[in-house]
Amino acid sequence: MASRRKQAVARPAPRLYLVTPEIIDAASLTGTLETALAADSEDSIAAVLLRLSPADEATLSKHIAMLAPVVQDRGVALVVDGYARLAERTGADGAHLTGVSAFVAAVATLKPNRICGAGGLATRHDAMVVGEKGADYVMFGEPDQAGRRPSFAAVEERVAWWADLFEIPCVGWASSIDEVAPLVAAGADFVALGDWLWHDQQAVVDLIALAAGRLQVQETSA
Repeated sequence: MASRRKQAVARPAPRLYLVTPEIIDAASLTGTLETALAADSEDSIAAVLLRLSPADEATLSKHIAMLAPVVQDRGVALVVDGYARLAERTGADGAHLTGVSAFVAAVATLKPNRICGAGGLATRHDAMVVGEKGADYVMFGEPDQAGRRPSFAAVEERVAWWADLFEIPCVGWASSIDEVAPLVAAGADFVALGDWLWHDQQAVVDLIALAAGRLQVQETSA
């Protein structure tokens, strides 16, 4: 992995990474997702992470097929949470894998044509391992299955450490709108917005605009 410090790599403007709630019925999210992406006049949204409730392969494929054009027609990447082989078969832009073992098992399926992202990285060593194995990004601060996550101070520290040393982009998980600007200041290339974003269509539009504005403020003041 190349070092940003040593190579003085220019940092692109940070962007948003939307994370859907766990989807049982794709049709229930289509309208809200269309509204959210259409309202992104600043081109601040880079990707959508599609979280699918466990189901048979045909059902999962149907959900991806329904939501893929909503996302991809806007020039936004569609990344599937887990299900690397399904992501490859359905034309999604890639998959997000949780944990080193899941990442290592999936990377050959996805690379080099699709995004292979990694989260659930408990230690610095875990992050460096997936980086060496070809991760397109690493994610820090996302909740575990029980909804727990490290303290925000710990998330900021991990983002800052990675951003200072490594060229591979990192995603910082914001658990509220108030965490967006600090994550950008710490060096996050992307800021993930999760379940709290999706209360209703108008809330999504307002929160995305607010988050995008905080990206711009931090970038301007840097």
